[in-house]
Amino acid sequence: MKSNYAYSRRGPDRVAEELATVLSAKISFEFNPLFMKVHANLKARQAAGCGEEMLRLRVYEKLQNLVQAGMVKRTGKEYRGVPAELATFREATADLNAKFAARRVGARAASARR
Repeated sequence: MKSNYAYSRRGPDRVAEELATVLSAKISFEFNPLFMKVHANLKARQAAGCGEEMLRLRVYEKLQNLVQAGMVKRTGKEYRGVPAELATFREATADLNAKFAARRVGARAASARR
């Protein structure tokens, strides 16, 4: 019997959101300066929930996924965001964040009624 793993209880992907935000600037980044900026922003938002090395791996993986999706262009060792594609991505993640927040509020209200 095949299991269905379509539903996930995971929250919004803060790493991908922050990558999209940083790459929306019209600047090319090498990976290390890009990571340092993303890491600093996540720490400021108190959203860096793991160690620096694990976060570095997650950022690199998300960056490669954005490159494969065509949202980021890679030229040599530099990465530059495609503004139109990143804007679409950011709108989609904003919609998901709103749905997630509404679901959390609904769950809190349901547990308060018990």
